[in-house]
Amino acid sequence: MANLVFNVALGRLAQYGDLPAAADSLILVPFAAAALPTDATMRDYATLAAVKAGATEQTALGRKTLANVTVTVDNTNDRVAIDCDDVTWTATSGAAIGAAVICYKPDTASADSAIIPLTKHDVAMTPDGSDFTLTVADFARSSSAA
Repeated sequence: MANLVFNVALGRLAQYGDLPAAADSLILVPFAAAALPTDATMRDYATLAAVKAGATEQTALGRKTLANVTVTVDNTNDRVAIDCDDVTWTATSGAAIGAAVICYKPDTASADSAIIPLTKHDVAMTPDGSDFTLTVADFARSSSAA
């Protein structure tokens, strides 16, 4: 589950999770553990370009497009849950990972300045050449008190 929701995404998670545009997607971007900003700082970034200005993207692993994204309205528990398939990197390499950011990409050709960060997840992984699977079980939930 998310460690934080970016301020720009508050109230929009379910909308973006439903992938409302024709060529949009959700992507997962890994960030190096070294010099990650605090959650209090990171939550204010409004674009992936801003996140990358404050943190180092771990490009050896590469970005992953999330598959089988589902948005489930749960009236029993008064919440919305957003889930996707687990994410696997093969033959991992590069710097240690400290976080993964899930972003809404409005179009396949979107520049980082147009990609909206949704959730940040603390992930501790040191690439060692083996495969690594990030298990996802509802990467975000949103609820309200009645």
